Amino acid sequence: ADFDAFWADVLAQTRAIPLRPQAERIELRCTSEVDVFRVHFDSLSQVRIAGWYCVPAGTTKPLPGIVLLPGYISDPKIPRKLAAKGYAVLSVGPRGKIGSNAQFNPGYPGLLTHNIVDRNTYSYRGFYMDAVKSLDFLLSRSEVDPGRVAVQGASQGGGLSVVTAALRAEVRAAVIGVPYLCAFRDSVELAGTNPYQEIADYVRLYPERADDVWSTLEYFDGLHFAPRIRCPALVYVGLQDNICPPATGRALYRAIGSTEKVFRAFDGYGHDGGEHEHGSMIGDFLAEHLK
Repeated sequence: ADFDAFWADVLAQTRAIPLRPQAERIELRCTSEVDVFRVHFDSLSQVRIAGWYCVPAGTTKPLPGIVLLPGYISDPKIPRKLAAKGYAVLSVGPRGKIGSNAQFNPGYPGLLTHNIVDRNTYSYRGFYMDAVKSLDFLLSRSEVDPGRVAVQGASQGGGLSVVTAALRAEVRAAVIGVPYLCAFRDSVELAGTNPYQEIADYVRLYPERADDVWSTLEYFDGLHFAPRIRCPALVYVGLQDNICPPATGRALYRAIGSTEKVFRAFDGYGHDGGEHEHGSMIGDFLAEHLK
């Protein structure tokens, strides 16, 4: 019942943290088409967050912007290809990722269950806010059109796209691939693999903590953020995904509050969701809503 109040308080704490943005052009990473910057900014609890920022080389006009959010065990990649298509792209690494782990580093596995018995210290409280705060970095850039920004990610990145789109009205479109961090109870039961297996193992080892675990996760479940999403949203799943069960992705899609939403389920594909084979679907969606 206090879901909205809890996150309103966390957002207020996050907004109070000065961004202190830095962007250093890395000549060796640049190409004739794309300028590449190593960036840093401050997030909740003054944790310093790193990422890669790419823009079309020599751009002078306002650009549509995208925050690219990472998977559970992957670190942020340099998003040259997306920038070459005419976007300003921030590929962010929330706390614990390489470049953002000097102050917080629970390891993998470990992140999913770090302080999981307390919603106020659970790892994803800060992790979610790093994703949300990354939008402030993007909007601080003079070359970015604040009326045309999106979030995109797959797996954990899909879950983070849900949270960011739900908590930030500035988001104009959300790409949510094979979404993780939603329907926790069902996902733990259905998946039978890591990362969700980390929760099952934790509860098995500490059965006396089970009620606190599930109580905490209620505040971090994408299904409870989804009704707040009002922007156009694309959700896609692979029907053979044994990491993020496709049924939970469909449940997330149904919960999204936007009247402009699209669901795609690809038979014969696992946790990649067929993203490489169906990449034009994502490109067309972003172009339609940002360009």
